[in-house]
Amino acid sequence: MKRLLLPLLLVLLSAAAPPRLITDISHSKIDIVYSFAGAELLIFGAIQYPGGQTPDERPDIAVIVRGPPEAVTVRRKARVAGIWINTRSVRFETAPSFYSVATTRPISELVDDETAAIYELGLSHLQLSPVSGDAGDIRTFEQGFLSLRRRERLYADDAQGVELTENVLYRARIQIPSQVPVGNYTVEIHLIDDGKVVASAMREISIDKSGFERQVSVAAEEHSFSYGMLAVVLALLLGWSAGLFTRR
Repeated sequence: MKRLLLPLLLVLLSAAAPPRLITDISHSKIDIVYSFAGAELLIFGAIQYPGGQTPDERPDIAVIVRGPPEAVTVRRKARVAGIWINTRSVRFETAPSFYSVATTRPISELVDDETAAIYELGLSHLQLSPVSGDAGDIRTFEQGFLSLRRRERLYADDAQGVELTENVLYRARIQIPSQVPVGNYTVEIHLIDDGKVVASAMREISIDKSGFERQVSVAAEEHSFSYGMLAVVLALLLGWSAGLFTRR
């Protein structure tokens, strides 16, 4: 009897186990050189279902690529006595330097607002951590900040950016713009079922300057005074050379 019950128990436990995400990315490191014009990051993988049984219902996947957080102050300008000056401002302490989310369908159809806020699914659910201003001001400045980052191509969302094959294989393509900030990035992949995140996976990406660009960046950070003086001298020499050329 025990020999009969053991296989049955194993089958039941396997059926009750949650699915797993097997994930990989096309780049674990992106080098920024003088000719860097952006890159495409491919996130791909498979859903491993318990017992190997693929469900008939189409699963949902959300992919988030997030850059390191940074503090950002957003200011509003107003015209006072004919002069445009900064009048009000809001500071956000934990704004992602880069954020791009791709999903199988609109986030509002996948999860409720509480779950979206927990996992920061979508631009409207980012936890920017404002430290000043009243609620009305914060919301207005937040919308302005998100709009600016969108225009700079540093924030993006794609409600049909994840492709599924036979409810098992998935892939998403995230565009990395040429002006992307350097730092350590995270890639989050979430499997969503019936409004709940049932499985997650994470990968890391390093984006850094390489070659001559890196040498210039290091010099500017570690020897700022010398770097500034060199820039001034070069500017003077260029101006002097241009003056000689025009006189001739």
